[in-house]
Amino acid sequence: MRSLIATMVACLTLCGAADAQQAYPTRNVTIIVPFGVGSSVDIFTRAMAQHLRTELGQPFVVVNRPGAGGNIGAASVAHAQPDGYTLLMATTGPAANNKFMYKDMAFDPDKDFEAIAVIGTAPIIIATRPNAPFKTLKEMVEYAKANPDKLNSGFPGNGSLGHITGELIKAREGLKFGTIQYKGSGEIVVDLIGGQIDLAMDSIAPYVAQVKEGKLRALALGSRNRFEGLPDVPTTAEAGFPSLEASVFYTMLAPRGTSPEIVNQLNKAANDYLKTETAIKILGGAGIQPSQSTPAEAKKYIAAEAAKWEPIIKGANIKF
Repeated sequence: MRSLIATMVACLTLCGAADAQQAYPTRNVTIIVPFGVGSSVDIFTRAMAQHLRTELGQPFVVVNRPGAGGNIGAASVAHAQPDGYTLLMATTGPAANNKFMYKDMAFDPDKDFEAIAVIGTAPIIIATRPNAPFKTLKEMVEYAKANPDKLNSGFPGNGSLGHITGELIKAREGLKFGTIQYKGSGEIVVDLIGGQIDLAMDSIAPYVAQVKEGKLRALALGSRNRFEGLPDVPTTAEAGFPSLEASVFYTMLAPRGTSPEIVNQLNKAANDYLKTETAIKILGGAGIQPSQSTPAEAKKYIAAEAAKWEPIIKGANIKF
């Protein structure tokens, strides 16, 4: 009898643990977007949340907490309970690069998060006005070398990947040109079309329509592969500058200590969504190329991006 009772208790314990794991989620899950409503990451996160609700059976609620380059929202997730009910949809800044620019941060992206998946990447576009005295990236580099400090380039926000990409080009090619900080991409596009500036280095989405209409010229994209929305625009590698690869990445993160079972469950749901026609359409409209990754691959990718940009950020002395 004692043996039988012990066996029954063990079985009930194991069955209960299995049921608890299978039950996730049992209530609303919050996804923090550390940027404003209407941003690219906000739009596709809300669409993804609908899929996760259908797939996992509970509401996934998107909450915007912008500020400090994404640090405010990221910090709130870093210090949340590691139970799978508070997640972060991060970009390159809070997930990797901000730690090199901000003196005081309330979290450490290397120590405070579990990587769930890399959702996608959006290449940085190097664009110019149609009447610029160069038509290719190579010609632009040659012109800038021959005419130091004559060109001006716009970028959206100090420390953004567009800003850092400009510093990368300067460092790798020995160029000198002016950089002008804007509040957003829309203002850059207007001034570039109007001829107030010569170059833009920015996330691709706001520029696709203008390039297609001939109002702007795209010199290159910082992606590994060509973008379907602009199939005639070469990558920086194809243009002869493989070291200028630069893409904003989007990744889903959970607080450190979240169970592997929950991380893997969310990883599968995210990857399944990225295969759908809806995801491909929504992300493509934002210039984002969907990814497929395991949690281990996502962690490795984030670390590699941080290692790539650290010397550029420190060399340009970008600090807050």
